[in-house]
Amino acid sequence: MSGERRLEGLVLRSMALGESDRLLTLLSEEAGLIRVVAPGARKPKSSLAAAVPLAQLRLQLGGRGELQRVRQLQVLRNFAALAERLETLAAAQGLAELALQLAPTDVPLDGALPTLLLQLNRLETVVRERQLHLEALAISVQASVQLLALGGYALPLASCARSGAPLDPPLGQWEWRCSLLAGEGLAIGAIAGAQLLLNPSELALLQRLPRPALPRRRDGELMGPEAVWLRLLQLQEIWCREHLGRSPRAWRLLRQCFGDGASS
Repeated sequence: MSGERRLEGLVLRSMALGESDRLLTLLSEEAGLIRVVAPGARKPKSSLAAAVPLAQLRLQLGGRGELQRVRQLQVLRNFAALAERLETLAAAQGLAELALQLAPTDVPLDGALPTLLLQLNRLETVVRERQLHLEALAISVQASVQLLALGGYALPLASCARSGAPLDPPLGQWEWRCSLLAGEGLAIGAIAGAQLLLNPSELALLQRLPRPALPRRRDGELMGPEAVWLRLLQLQEIWCREHLGRSPRAWRLLRQCFGDGASS
């Protein structure tokens, strides 16, 4: 790769390179994941010092070889405020990790960057408006469902993985169960060997997460208690380990924010 070009992207990861450089991994709309070098960015007075994780940048790139170098940058948005609360930081880091697993290198993943920016903006609202910490957990779970779908690893939510029957949770029938079979999907009934069981209300909540807005009651409060959202996060962890090889490490920290350090 050679020549000058402009690129906009969100920094997902930053690593030290050499004595003072940074190796950046960005998610861009036009090129998927891309790695570039920010020369001298670790120097205190560097003009490229703003090239840090969770910063949305407009870059001027140049140079020859596999890794282009950042000539100039403009900060379009910086989500540094998410570090003011541990749960919002953990949620954001988890989403960045998931995007790194899902997005291909130098190939666009349509919708991934806008989805990630939207959810980071919502997490920033949690900090700015001092919303309940449960909001950060719910945003993380919903964003994960949507990113997995964009990346081609959507959890099938419409039909039973075994029978093909519609997954219509019978609300109010508390004895009814749905089984997560990580290698197949969701199946009606309590099936031996299932990694997780969902009741009707938990499945109904999960089925609403591909929609743009979080599920809320008429008074604006989130649907579902904290324990249910933690179970849905656990479901995402199981699904990611099965289909991506591992789940984001930051999700463990997110669990700890809610007094739940266990991850099955």
